[in-house]
Amino acid sequence: MAKPKTSLTAVERRAEELDTIAAVLPMERRDELAELLTDQDVETLRHLVNQGMGDNTLRALTSDLAYLEAWGLAATGQSLPWPAPEALLLKFVAHHLWDPQHRETDPDHGMPADVDEDLRSQGFLRSAGPHAPSTVRRRLANWSTLTKWRGFDGAFASPSVKSAIRLAVRAVPRTRGRKSAKAVTGDVLAKLLATCATDSLRDLRDRAILMVAFASGGRRRSEIAGLRCEQLSIEPPIPIDNGAPLPSIAIHLGRTKTTSGEQDDVVYLTGRPVEALNAWRAAAKIDSGSVFRGIGRWGTVSRRAIDPQSINAILKQRVELAGLERGEFSAHGLRSGYLTEAANRGIPLPEAMEQSRHRSVQQASSYYNSATRREGQASRLLG
Repeated sequence: MAKPKTSLTAVERRAEELDTIAAVLPMERRDELAELLTDQDVETLRHLVNQGMGDNTLRALTSDLAYLEAWGLAATGQSLPWPAPEALLLKFVAHHLWDPQHRETDPDHGMPADVDEDLRSQGFLRSAGPHAPSTVRRRLANWSTLTKWRGFDGAFASPSVKSAIRLAVRAVPRTRGRKSAKAVTGDVLAKLLATCATDSLRDLRDRAILMVAFASGGRRRSEIAGLRCEQLSIEPPIPIDNGAPLPSIAIHLGRTKTTSGEQDDVVYLTGRPVEALNAWRAAAKIDSGSVFRGIGRWGTVSRRAIDPQSINAILKQRVELAGLERGEFSAHGLRSGYLTEAANRGIPLPEAMEQSRHRSVQQASSYYNSATRREGQASRLLG
């Protein structure tokens, strides 16, 4: 007689439901999220997946929802109410935007110590001090979006909430830092590639990741992690003087941060990056599905795509192996580095933007490092 199937607990059921959307919404902390999120939270995420929302937007919503639920439990002892009352929104602002100098004389100012400790123990808080205003605004915006998807109206646009944010930002001015303190320019990239010199699977994969991410215009880590063989198409070789033609492939980006799935944005790879990509795919025997995958302890190549955060971890590991300062670089440095290198080589910004796929000249030019501008002719008109 067959043994009756044990009924799943609520947490186990949510974990299984989260698994069903993992292909669209990769999550490293599935079991932890299953304990933190409510049944309605998971149902909301499933609904958003079915609505065809962009992967990056879904990841941000999930991350912020998890943080908000954790903060709500730590601050009030209860899950978030839907819709959230205005007083709770004001409490959120007060806990996250505060003046460090004022806190020295008033320990009750800002986030309470027990709430801070609770969030920090769960890994939701890492750095000390108040949050960046942009982070607070983003979390409030996502909170508002989730509220609307649940069919409620919120107090997010109330004058008191807007005023609280404005006054808090004015009281604690912050200089916005770069996502990567230093750009991964050509010389830095060469040092990182030198650490991938063997024919091991890990070296072949990491070399391909670095070269493809940089040469394709500084692709975002989510685009590299989510790259699939079906997005690649072989192009005619590029002829060069006094040498063999260079291999070329096109990458069809599909939906990105700044495009819809209906647009077919295409970028191109030529020469060494193509060779590196082909070498990895041949060694890992990848001819369909995800291009970049995890590698197990015994050299087993996973069937699942690598996580976007792993792109950052790989770059930092290579930075460390190259003898550079780990904290000065991140995966986003490949994006700023591509444009900075283009500027260093005299490539016109519009041409570089065709490969990076930036929509705004102002946004693209902001990635050029100050050193490039400092050394340029624009700063030496009276020199």
